[in-house]
Amino acid sequence: MGQLWAVGSAEGTPARLPLVLTALWAAAVGLELAYVLVLGPGPPPLGPLARALHLVLAAFQLLNLLGNVGLFLRSDPSIRGVMLAGRGLGQGWAYCYQCQSQVPPRSGHCSSCRVCILRRDHHCRLLGRCVGFRNYRPFLCLLLHAAGVLLHVSVLLGPALSALLRAHAPLHTAALLLLPWLMLLTGRVSLAQFALAFVTDTCVAGALLCGAGLLFHGMLLLRGQTTWEWARGQHSYDLGPCHNLQAALGPRWVLVWLWPFLASPLPGDGITFQTAADAGLVAS
Repeated sequence: MGQLWAVGSAEGTPARLPLVLTALWAAAVGLELAYVLVLGPGPPPLGPLARALHLVLAAFQLLNLLGNVGLFLRSDPSIRGVMLAGRGLGQGWAYCYQCQSQVPPRSGHCSSCRVCILRRDHHCRLLGRCVGFRNYRPFLCLLLHAAGVLLHVSVLLGPALSALLRAHAPLHTAALLLLPWLMLLTGRVSLAQFALAFVTDTCVAGALLCGAGLLFHGMLLLRGQTTWEWARGQHSYDLGPCHNLQAALGPRWVLVWLWPFLASPLPGDGITFQTAADAGLVAS
């Protein structure tokens, strides 16, 4: 029971608490969304064709979202199970005293996961796992489809929220958008009005956050950088946009955004990486 709330086990098992809290938040938003749709103002009236298109789009987005979450959590980006003995002779290799192992270039030790991560980018606090070589692709697709789901919900609830806001004074409207819990506790709004404002606020904020993350990591993807390398201005592994996309997403990099289970094997092993100097892309 104690391991559930721990930062990580001695073997490097990622913490489960962030994932539990994220799942509880998503469940709470989902329940409030269901309450809005069933008992609250609900979405705007739609014709049969528009309703069918919304349902198809929602199913597509949710399947991609859940599929990429599963792939992200199942893919272990660490050095566990990777044969590194006798390979730490090249330039850029280092010795990790915490893991007591030689580690390849672009790797980094995570204090939360308590293990070195191959091509470490950063530690995702919401899902309690590092983003590295093996799970970078589902992480990017997760950002895309999470932003899409949240934006879709915001669009559906937008007309109902707009009608609710127009029916009140500007001060009441600002308080409902910024402090919905306070408005509910003081009896200024009904439970349905609170749920509508809270769900829409959460979805808009989440869509903006995921969209910003996707734009940032899209920039890194095209440059062939990790977050650590970007912060230090390193461009050693920039092979050009096309090669960088293939290195991170596989040969079918155009299609992997559409379906999480599409086979697109990564060309490398997370241990050795071609540099711009090797490819002759560095000006002499």
